[in-house]
Amino acid sequence: MASNIPAVRPRFTPGALVSQTAPASWRLVIPAGPGGRYRLAQLDDYHDRPRKDFPWQPPVTLSLRGRASARHLPGTWGFGLWNDLFGFALLKGGGLRLPALPNATWFFFASPPNYLSLRDNLPAQGSLAATFRSPRWPSLFSLLGPPLLPFILLPPAARLFRRWARRIVRQDAASLTFDPSDWHTYTLSWDALQTTFQVDGETVLETPVSPDGPLGLVLWLDNQFAALPPDGRFRYGTLSNPEGAWVEIEELVVHEFRK
Repeated sequence: MASNIPAVRPRFTPGALVSQTAPASWRLVIPAGPGGRYRLAQLDDYHDRPRKDFPWQPPVTLSLRGRASARHLPGTWGFGLWNDLFGFALLKGGGLRLPALPNATWFFFASPPNYLSLRDNLPAQGSLAATFRSPRWPSLFSLLGPPLLPFILLPPAARLFRRWARRIVRQDAASLTFDPSDWHTYTLSWDALQTTFQVDGETVLETPVSPDGPLGLVLWLDNQFAALPPDGRFRYGTLSNPEGAWVEIEELVVHEFRK
């Protein structure tokens, strides 16, 4: 087993801040402000890589201590592993990373009006342990999606899309009831056949829905929301922050179980 502090790099919008406070500790801050302007503070280890070169494959265990500035923060924040599904980006060397179907496993904190579940029987906002697994279809397939996006704004089409997507995207999630503004120890163990989430040593979700790698590490705080609820009324945008918000991370380490 190899244990290391991952080589994360900061990204943030104007007025936000990511500062390292110790060798395995960081503080992510976004300023107060109105809706209509995106604010982000993020650490990741994949920004300049194609997806096939993302750093992590199972079995991997991620652990850290964390807390937020308030129990409920407008927007989203969290930490975990994902495939950067929205990452339409030009990469160094002229490569292109296209959008993809979701593969992710993370602790995810989402305020209303976020609604981030394709399934009606799973929690879709609040404090969550959540995981997604999707086929690794060729990236060019994802180019078929953008022309269809205007139709998703129509509730009947959005309801049809949700029914179609949940046949393809496997998903599991559990609501967390503790106060995330207090310090807690978070552990995420990702294996090819199972993913286990623990908070303060207690298992909060154990599921066979395990994402397909490779994945990248992300820790973030933003004021964004996205909602695709059962009624099909798709919404997306940014929320106001009456006060500045922050997330503190300590003792971040990834344990990689090499074969």
